[in-house]
Amino acid sequence: MTPVYFMPGMAASDLIFEHIKLNEELFEVHYMHWLIPEKKEPLPVYVSRLITQIHHENPVIIGVSFGGVIVQEIAKQISVQKTIIISSVKNNKEFPRRMHFSRKTGIHKILPTRLFENIETLMKYSFGLAPKRLDLYKKYLDVNDSRYLDWALHTIVNWDQEETPENIIHIHGDSDLIFPIKYINDAIIVPGGTHIMIINRFRWFNDNLAQIISE
Repeated sequence: MTPVYFMPGMAASDLIFEHIKLNEELFEVHYMHWLIPEKKEPLPVYVSRLITQIHHENPVIIGVSFGGVIVQEIAKQISVQKTIIISSVKNNKEFPRRMHFSRKTGIHKILPTRLFENIETLMKYSFGLAPKRLDLYKKYLDVNDSRYLDWALHTIVNWDQEETPENIIHIHGDSDLIFPIKYINDAIIVPGGTHIMIINRFRWFNDNLAQIISE
């Protein structure tokens, strides 16, 4: 049986995977969760704490959005069978222009992240859009601690990975507004997939993810 660990996106809980179904006879599924970072905690140190949630050798690790960055960092510290990222980036060259601008100017540092403790505001920011039915998404975002948000924004904007790791599988939607497809290379494209396609295109994943893991 293949152990599969899922890492959610920024500020999200593992409920974003609630509709993802894998054959229980073939896959042993586990869900990772965000920790509150220490002040100015380096990414590798934070990841080493997250790794304590992994209890199998050579697992498959799957991360969404910022979680995709995290699983790539996990793969630098432990042996993994496969790294799969969804709605994410493989290196900082795939960042959109606004993220490069934020890195150069530090404008993200003045964002009032304490305001995001209001779940509606956090939800709109984290998903990059204003859903017509905000109540549909409320349950998916539960990490609204400003210490985490400050750290997460700083960490992803300043991610220093410039080259794509070997043996990484990237699944990306062609309608992703957070990480536009025009900046993404070498990905499995989900037609019509947005940044939250793990939620609203879950049928595509249920039809294809098992094969992608097993290939």
